[in-house]
Amino acid sequence: MLIYFGVLTVPAFSTGTTTRRVFYSFRQHILLFQGECLIPSSIPLNRTMSSLVAGRHHAFQQRLNPLTGESEWIVIDEKDDDVVDETALSASRSFLSVTSYLDMLNDSRRNVAFRLAIEKTITDPCHVLDIGAGTGLLSMMAARAMMESAARGEAKVSACESYLPMGKLMRKILRANGMESMVKLFHKRSDELQVGVDLDCRASMLVSEILDSELLGEGLIPTLQHAHDMLLTSNAKTIPYHATTYGQLVESTFLWKLNDLHGNDVSASDGICLSPAGLVHVKPQQYAIHFNSLCNEIRLLSEPFKIFEFDFWKRPNSHGETEMWIKPTDDGKVHAVVTWWVLQLDREGSVLYSTAPSWISSSKNEGVDSWHDHWKQCVWFIPGEGISVSRDANILFKAVHDVTNVSYFLGAGSLSETSKIISSFHGLQGKGCAYIQAVSVANGFSMDRVQVLSKRIASLLLDGTPRKVDLFLAEPFYHGNEGMLPWQNLRFWRDRSLLDPILSKDAIVLPSKGILKVCAMYLPDLWKSRCCLQEIEGFDHSIANETLGACGNCPPSLQGTCLPFFIWQCGEIKELSDVFSILDFNFSKPLYECYGNIRIEFSEPGICHGLVLWIDWVLDVDNSIFISTGPVNRYWKQGVKLLSTPLKVDVGSSVEIEASFDAASGELTLESLFPP
Repeated sequence: MLIYFGVLTVPAFSTGTTTRRVFYSFRQHILLFQGECLIPSSIPLNRTMSSLVAGRHHAFQQRLNPLTGESEWIVIDEKDDDVVDETALSASRSFLSVTSYLDMLNDSRRNVAFRLAIEKTITDPCHVLDIGAGTGLLSMMAARAMMESAARGEAKVSACESYLPMGKLMRKILRANGMESMVKLFHKRSDELQVGVDLDCRASMLVSEILDSELLGEGLIPTLQHAHDMLLTSNAKTIPYHATTYGQLVESTFLWKLNDLHGNDVSASDGICLSPAGLVHVKPQQYAIHFNSLCNEIRLLSEPFKIFEFDFWKRPNSHGETEMWIKPTDDGKVHAVVTWWVLQLDREGSVLYSTAPSWISSSKNEGVDSWHDHWKQCVWFIPGEGISVSRDANILFKAVHDVTNVSYFLGAGSLSETSKIISSFHGLQGKGCAYIQAVSVANGFSMDRVQVLSKRIASLLLDGTPRKVDLFLAEPFYHGNEGMLPWQNLRFWRDRSLLDPILSKDAIVLPSKGILKVCAMYLPDLWKSRCCLQEIEGFDHSIANETLGACGNCPPSLQGTCLPFFIWQCGEIKELSDVFSILDFNFSKPLYECYGNIRIEFSEPGICHGLVLWIDWVLDVDNSIFISTGPVNRYWKQGVKLLSTPLKVDVGSSVEIEASFDAASGELTLESLFPP
């Protein structure tokens, strides 16, 4: 008897690490389906809710157990700064350390642009509203600009930050900079603020940074709509002032393969078809990606073209459409549309910030480009095998947006009545079962020989099976784990251990083993983006380093954590050592604790910024067939342990590494011992 544990899924390509903060869309709620626990979609993970105690707020912070996939809720109190709750403190740090806050605050080009725009726009005392305040940097800039104004008048800054742990951190930063009395902080979403209750009057100035790589994904449009309707004066000034999105048609075999199911089926040596009959494509959506890492793997097939323009200073529309004829610059096949945006922060257009790829020449006032992970370009995949174009024939391009999403259409295409699209929400059990059935039919297998057990492990053990399982097979990649560390997929090992009673004595388990691999690397761009904060445009942020997971230039008392990244997307990179194995996880045995140490010798001279770790999943007893999730294969994230201080290394120099895996918590501890 064979048991396949898990739900067959269509891999979704995503390089995004940014956690959306202000607006909770359906796309976020769908991610609340974790393991065997379904959380009601009406409860946002980080929404602050009022308690029964007057004047105080509480928040429920979700903490995921990587081994069980189950969630627990940690209560965080607004007023407990002087009370050390290690559980709540750990949960807050765990969440904030993997967000884009630190990377964003290390983006000096962004910080300077907002400072220049604020100093230029705020010339008199006024009422400033900061939506999605984060650490309070923009609020403090606005307060300082009004302090330096020679004009008289009442100056006030109202700031709202809905995520309570971040709001508490902001309060500490305000206090450290002597700004606590000048900025009034609300632990609420902006659409929960009321004039006459929270705000004394409408604000005449809005400063905010609620943008993601797609521009609209953090709820920019509904946030601005509510602000203009309920919180701002009719002639309010805004920073930013305007934004424009751009696109360009590209040909790229690599991008096509990322989104192609038919081609993968054709190239499969075993002849197994993963594409159901009539499948056209996976449901399209944009993905954030650093195109600078793909410059040598794409051909540009058009000049850049303007798509949408958005005004922050007036109420935006919920829906927009545009269409145009694009003249190809060469013959080829369009596989994708690359998009980016340019932000105009001031009314005159002298302060700009662009997320354009490196091949787009930027004007001087957009600043010098540098690698950062919080804002990238986006890719929109063309369905199927792409669309052939020639330089002699224009092609129709259409774009549509709603309040949070943008869709693109190229050429004249339509779906037949028998066409199928697989939704990207592939973690839903019903969709997974339907997909299994469709794939079985496509390969000529009768569903009479396939039984889909829609049960939890406990129920499966209780009900039993007709006979012992001889082959236990699984893909050790869990829906919802895409942004997690590689060893957190060892949840498979825990699940296999729980199912041990139904396995036969000599049952074959596939994968049979996991091997933790490690490589020392040169990672200057990533290291800079994760450096400790000091002064940012004149404001001390050092108190935020531990909470935000700073790694570079850390004091001895502060140890950076391991973080998940697509290494190939991390700017300039170089391997300085061979790849070494440090831990073996034997899945033929129930879950147990592991320990290993190894000495790595450097094979290349250079500057070592950190260690990169991943798991190779072994499928046979000879270790000859395996799936590697290392940097060479660009479909998985790796774990990165950055050094506090980069180390100059020579060929033959070495470092000793110790690693231990805790079977109870699923946590991996890593220590690197560099010689003095």
